[in-house]
Amino acid sequence: MPDTNRPQYDLAVAYRVYPKVSSHPPPVFADDKLKLAGFCLKSFKASLGDLRVKVWGLLDNCPPAYEELFTRLWSPQDLTLVRFPGVGDAATFREQTRILMDQTDAEIVYLAEDDYFYLPGQFPLAVDFLKQNADAHFVSPYDHPDIYTTELHRLPRETRTVAGRNWNSCCSTTHTFMTRRDTLRECGWVFLAQYGRVSPDLAKWMALTKRRVFNPVALAKWSVTCRFWAGSILLAWYYCWRQILFGRKYKLWIPQPSIATHLVIGMEAPGIDWPAEFRKSG
Repeated sequence: MPDTNRPQYDLAVAYRVYPKVSSHPPPVFADDKLKLAGFCLKSFKASLGDLRVKVWGLLDNCPPAYEELFTRLWSPQDLTLVRFPGVGDAATFREQTRILMDQTDAEIVYLAEDDYFYLPGQFPLAVDFLKQNADAHFVSPYDHPDIYTTELHRLPRETRTVAGRNWNSCCSTTHTFMTRRDTLRECGWVFLAQYGRVSPDLAKWMALTKRRVFNPVALAKWSVTCRFWAGSILLAWYYCWRQILFGRKYKLWIPQPSIATHLVIGMEAPGIDWPAEFRKSG
């Protein structure tokens, strides 16, 4: 008899879109968010390979043309569109978290932002790494360049090699990441918390990975040299002190070479000729 408890999909994705270009300019389609969003979404679909994927498209004050970006790529039974009247980044991120915590379509979940470009056929490698490593609590597809260049990330890290790709433990990432549904349910309150008028990704990851939050010397130094880092430590303690003191320590992993890149000029993942990849994608 068929296993009726088996999830129907390999991956559940909540993919949010906002119809304005970020204040951090992208290297392509800097003046046309519709083209940028379509370019990124098409690359994501091509990266998924043979994965069975259920997608929620979260559209925040988006014109109808943005809906068509999704309906061209996914069948109606695999797609749910959720529309918002311009509620902003923090609110749609919380809604992503709620959707993926509550859904029963897949055990592995992915929260996606609309300005990432993915390499074709590569995304299953991230899914496999998560499945094969019990301490891979969170996985990002993005090899951050600042991991190698900033004092914030100058920390001991673990490295594992799976299928020819290195995976490094990391302190933080953006709001684009993969995890298990049970892990998201376990620590979802960290992502669902109201952080005033901001949605501080670094503060959340510091609380979850417990990196940098127990270093008063760094806090004092960065209060002068990098207020964003210092402020993130303070926000982590103010909003997530229970997680820092009593919660589980989670591990976040990133690939090397990268599976995707954040489309921000100067923040492209290292070691890949991204303009050439953009041209191939069309």
